[in-house]
Amino acid sequence: MELEARLKGIRQLGFWFNEQKGESLDALCQIAANQNNWFTKESIEKCFNAWAEALQKDKMQDWVKPYSFKASGKNIGLVLAGNIPLVGLHDVLSVIISGNVACVKYSSQDSILMKAVINALINIDAGFKELIQEVERLNDVDAVIATGSDNSARYFKHYFAGKPHIIRQNRVSVGIVNGSESTEDFEALGEDIFTYFGLGCRNVSKVYVPKDFKLPTLISAMDKFSSALDHHKYRNNYDYNKSIYLVNKEPHLDSGFFMMRESKELVSPISVLYYETYESEAELSLKLSAQQDKIQCVVSKDGWYEGSLPFGTAQCPELWDYADGVDTLEFLASL
Repeated sequence: MELEARLKGIRQLGFWFNEQKGESLDALCQIAANQNNWFTKESIEKCFNAWAEALQKDKMQDWVKPYSFKASGKNIGLVLAGNIPLVGLHDVLSVIISGNVACVKYSSQDSILMKAVINALINIDAGFKELIQEVERLNDVDAVIATGSDNSARYFKHYFAGKPHIIRQNRVSVGIVNGSESTEDFEALGEDIFTYFGLGCRNVSKVYVPKDFKLPTLISAMDKFSSALDHHKYRNNYDYNKSIYLVNKEPHLDSGFFMMRESKELVSPISVLYYETYESEAELSLKLSAQQDKIQCVVSKDGWYEGSLPFGTAQCPELWDYADGVDTLEFLASL
């Protein structure tokens, strides 16, 4: 397939995402939820809407414009994650766009949705069938892109040391508060915190707040997300973490459906939002710089903080917003 044909087919996939409604979507959501209980219909719909928005013609043209792809047809092994719906799709599309073959090892937590999307792509243009292979082992590949935990990343780096690779590990996102925010701003921040129950690397798990900031102001603005407690797995995490804090007499604030706790750590448990105070932007910059290799993205009101995204946009990345800041298409184009 020529590049224009690949772009056209993937653009049609954007339309497909937009068209998934009614009984067929309900059935797909049910099967996906049986595989991964965190995949609610609301989460899947948000994911589909984000992809429909991302796969627009002008955005795709802007995405590929900087690169010159060789007709190499190399086999690229993909170890996909499954923490949130279709989190591995960007890697699959990147390999296809580059003219290489995606050798896909699905996550056991997200094979239903991934296979449904790949089948939709092949139905759009049968030529994609030659560019996608489902595999159990990555023995005969020319390069590897793998996503996993910090522990699995160490294994991947050792196992694939002899091949060109991108190995991703745990990252989280953070929010910056300066005290000028309105209730609406904090509600937008809530989207970054609670979408996908906080399971994604682009979910905000910690906020930095001014020294004199009144935390109840933020907490009260999050009430619209209290329905998270209706999900049994989220409630189990909330009840567990709450009991641990109470038994250990650890200081925390409890909203009734999530907790806030002061910590210098970045990765908070599900149902817990960490916070840390700062006295100046210079101090804040030093705190973030010290942890930059663990931060996926930063959000702030209207993106006022340099290099940050506006509140509410963390889970709607553009095609060129690469995980871990590593340009996947540049890597593929260089092979």
